[in-house]
Parts: sequence; C-alpha cells; structure tokens
Amino acid sequence: MARARDVIRFYREDRDYGEFSNFSPHPIELDGERWPTSEHYFQAMKFEDPRSRARVRDARTPGLAKQIGRGLPGLRADWEEVKDEVMLAALRAKFTQHRRLRRALLGTGDALLVEHTSRDRYWGDGGDGSGENRLGQLLMRLRDDLRGRD
Repeated sequence: MARARDVIRFYREDRDYGEFSNFSPHPIELDGERWPTSEHYFQAMKFEDPRSRARVRDARTPGLAKQIGRGLPGLRADWEEVKDEVMLAALRAKFTQHRRLRRALLGTGDALLVEHTSRDRYWGDGGDGSGENRLGQLLMRLRDDLRGRD
C-alpha cells in the first residue's frame, strides 16, 4: 500500500497505474447506456443531442471518441460548469463496476495521484506540476468516498 507522502503518476493505459487513465479498456454502464471507456462517456456528455452522443459512444477507440468530442458542433451551454461532475460520475461508475479497479484505487492509500502529462493543464499536471491535475484530484475524492463505504 502507498504511503501518505508517495506520489503516483499515471497517464498511459499500458503503463503502471494505467487503469486510472480514461483510455483504459474498462466499459461502464451509465445513464442507461454501455460505454466502451470512461473517455467515451465524458466526451459524449458534452452534447445534449442524442445523435452526437451516439456518434461518440460508437467510436472505435477512446482517442477517436476524444477527437469526435472535440470536433462536433453543439457543445452544451453549461459544459464548463458541469464537466467535473460528469467526470466524477464516469470515474465512480468505472471504479465501482470493476472490483479490481476499486481495489487498485484503494490500494494507493493516501498517495497523491497525478495525471502526469504535458498535453493537459486542466485534467493533468501540465508535465511540470503547474497544471490543475483535476483528474488526480477527482480520483482522490472518489478514493475517500469509497473508503467511507468499507
């Protein structure tokens, strides 16, 4: 189990702690639909139009879902206000519907979880620690919530 002062950095789904990535191949069921990855769900929720959501959900890969989600017109007006809660809902589904993932998250103890990438300054750490690391923060919040249920 990780200690409080430990820092766990993750990014790619094929590396250590890759299951914390939204690209990891762990389907979720949420809002009455099955989503291939949490990334598919997150990108689809940018839209209110069911056809846009279905187009994202049907993308062959999470990378393609992200590309489609960034390229479609019609972004919902409240997206900036709700995107963190949408992400948290996706993470909650993923880490409660896959027992192994739940154990992995709880097994991080009180370590700081960091999505380590220079490609994203909001969800990640910006590569140099100056980013917001919102994904890591939401995972730690979920970890605390799950710990309260045990």
